[in-house]
Amino acid sequence: MTLGRGVPVKERAYTYTKAQILDGVLAGGALISEGQISQALGISRTPVREAFLRLEAEGLLRLYPKRGAVVVPVSAKEVEAVLETRELIESFAAEKIARFGDEALAQLVEVLRTRIEEQTQLREAGDGKGFVAADQAFHQLIVSAADNPILLDLYAGLRDRQQRMGLSAVAHDHDRLSTTNREHIKLVDLLERGDIAGYRKALREHLGGTRAAVLHGG
Repeated sequence: MTLGRGVPVKERAYTYTKAQILDGVLAGGALISEGQISQALGISRTPVREAFLRLEAEGLLRLYPKRGAVVVPVSAKEVEAVLETRELIESFAAEKIARFGDEALAQLVEVLRTRIEEQTQLREAGDGKGFVAADQAFHQLIVSAADNPILLDLYAGLRDRQQRMGLSAVAHDHDRLSTTNREHIKLVDLLERGDIAGYRKALREHLGGTRAAVLHGG
């Protein structure tokens, strides 16, 4: 990960450590120290300590004085809460999309299918991290189309948790990329037909696959 030299050291420490956690380099339960991060970045421990405190406030680290910090694992309760929230928001978005005129719906479907093509290329290249990012972007497009800024902000607040869970799902289920591709195609087809009952069912199954991969694999 490239960190600009003009970035304040405490921000560099925070960004670097958080990326290591979200990308799964530092797995849940891993013990890390201020010295480990300061050595990796070539900085003092003071900004690292500030970064650790910030990450503890975000629920990603649990600090132990004089011992370091433990990466907080993704809990079953967190997985359920995130997926329940996603289902509510994304189902609501689909209902609003169903009221679009033909032209607006066709434009959205075209963009979503382009995103699916990009996901296919990432899958074929074996780029799991890129695929997870594309997966998030795909779903965010649907939520964005509902044109509700409050719900969009709420959904954006799930981004870090979704990234962590998505990478965990991919790591534990080697067929997850192919399955996700197929399920995204089905979701778009249902949106295009205006079959919202079918969309809600397909979305629930889609999110259930993530739940199974994260929890049963963990």
